[in-house]
Amino acid sequence: MPFTVEDLLAVPELHLALVAGADGRRRVIEAAHVSELLAPGEWLQGGELLMTTGLVLPVDRASCRAFVGDVVGGGAAALALGLGHGQPHRRPPATLVEAAEDAGLPLLTVPDQVPFIAVTKAVFAARAAEERRTLEHTADVQRRLTVAAASGAGLDAVLKVWLDATGRTAVVTDALGRQLAAAGADPGRLLDASRTILEEVSARGLRGSAVVDAADLTVGVQPIGARRLRGHLLLAASPPTPHKPTGSAKAADKPAGSARAGDRSAGSARAGERSAGSARAGERLIDAALLSLLTMELERRHLAREPHRRARTAAMGRLTSGGMSDEDAERLLTALDVSTGNLRGLAVQASPGEAEELAADLSLALPGGLVRFSGDIVEALVVDDVDVSAVLARFASGRPAGIGSPFGPGTAAITLRQARSLLAASARLGRPAEAAEHGVGRLLLTLGPPDLLAAFADAMLAPIDAADPRGEILATLRVWLDANGVWDTAAERLGVHRHTVRNRIDRVERLTGKAIASAATRHELWLALEAREALAHTAPRRR
Repeated sequence: MPFTVEDLLAVPELHLALVAGADGRRRVIEAAHVSELLAPGEWLQGGELLMTTGLVLPVDRASCRAFVGDVVGGGAAALALGLGHGQPHRRPPATLVEAAEDAGLPLLTVPDQVPFIAVTKAVFAARAAEERRTLEHTADVQRRLTVAAASGAGLDAVLKVWLDATGRTAVVTDALGRQLAAAGADPGRLLDASRTILEEVSARGLRGSAVVDAADLTVGVQPIGARRLRGHLLLAASPPTPHKPTGSAKAADKPAGSARAGDRSAGSARAGERSAGSARAGERLIDAALLSLLTMELERRHLAREPHRRARTAAMGRLTSGGMSDEDAERLLTALDVSTGNLRGLAVQASPGEAEELAADLSLALPGGLVRFSGDIVEALVVDDVDVSAVLARFASGRPAGIGSPFGPGTAAITLRQARSLLAASARLGRPAEAAEHGVGRLLLTLGPPDLLAAFADAMLAPIDAADPRGEILATLRVWLDANGVWDTAAERLGVHRHTVRNRIDRVERLTGKAIASAATRHELWLALEAREALAHTAPRRR
């Protein structure tokens, strides 16, 4: 517990007395300082017990109010006046008592037989004892957490010890944000408050952390994992320690010293922050210990799932071997707790040395966990209702990825082969490539070098470009080819007369010098248009 004015008054050998500002007995004392200056406030940092004999302090009302206002402005926790024989005062001046009472500043008296150094030692001894208690409490909690983690009782046992020691609600999630364990009051509030930030934090892996402020709740989000993200720890922040501001409106209203007090009005706040900071330093040590133990537990779980992943990899090999009927494949999927229906192949080009960890992440994220890897290629079979793009964005952002078309379980090898064949196109496009998306031919065109595609398209279309700066002829040509050369259909889609379409296509024939009635000419023009669209969707080449 922080050392307060009340605690200082309770030290019997000091014989201190409180003569004003009783409402400030709970103020925290951070240090002790002696000064005989008339304006000591600028030398204070906040939270001090300021001791003085009043050697040069005039006892008129205005001077005492100015002095107290300066002390308040410096953020002092309390003022102590030395009394006795040989001192300027044998009893506290009434004007000083009045000023301190009006300002809400605790005013203590120190008897003649007690030197200021004794008070100073008592303050710092109490501060040292507080820090020692904090360290002892931290070590005790760390030991209890370690015992719980070593017991093999899992996450729940660790979080129960945590809750008993800190009273703070905690939630552990997996890498997808699904709750694995929780302790404390209403853990669902922590999840709800953090859900909006979890995806963004997860994208940063082990470097991602955040603090979320939601209504009356503050939640810290920390990553869990040794070399790769395994989950997150959500911790409710400790309630802030209330700290009564030094001084009062009455003191601030006084003309003498009011400007100086205003300049240093944050002194008391800094004192409160330092007092809370000592306790929070211990909290941070406990938080770090909890995070380390949870990391060990989730890594242990990850390793324990290895036989499970191997079994799913073997099942995936059976599905893609080509020797299973749809009925046998569906029975196998049912045994693996995978909803039967169509499957889509997924292939990802992992970074060097990353394939095994990426396969483990996808095994956790995808229903059924039908994932395997070979070299730097990770392959998976995904049920048709999974948002594959979202999974890739979370675990394989920026990696080339191919997504096959949906096929029945008995023909899973086909969709997986499609996915693998699209990896080169995905690398060229800079995004996942899907076999089912519109324009598969365009994807195949991206396999060629961009310069070669551009040269081919320009060779066919440059004469039209020169004569058609507005692009009407090329747009008409595109629609006409898509309409299989049917004039009325093309005219309807363009919203023009059929003769306008015919005139524009005739111009294509004249400009290119090629017979538009030829299937070969139409095919070449279609390829040129497709090449341009493919180039428009291709990511810039990296140097």
